[in-house]
Amino acid sequence: FEGKLYIQTGKSKAVSRQIQANPKVEICAYADGRWLRVTGRLIRDDRVEAKKHMLDNYPDLKAMYSPEDDNTEVLYFEDATATFYSFTDEPRVIKF
Repeated sequence: FEGKLYIQTGKSKAVSRQIQANPKVEICAYADGRWLRVTGRLIRDDRVEAKKHMLDNYPDLKAMYSPEDDNTEVLYFEDATATFYSFTDEPRVIKF
């Protein structure tokens, strides 16, 4: 959304409270011998447009969340670095 990397959660969850206390985060993923680490600071975006965009792209979440509810939380990465790793290639780094 707007050229930023967003994530979504619920404000009632412990992870939301942890992010608000310390917005410096890292997300890791692994598949097929390759892994990704994204580090940065998360910024809450309470705009209905941002929430709607996220839910439209992940419609299964609409069973639990709504752009207008007080629980839906979308956050975007700021000052972020994504590093792609594998056992065979040099790491590839993208800053955004």
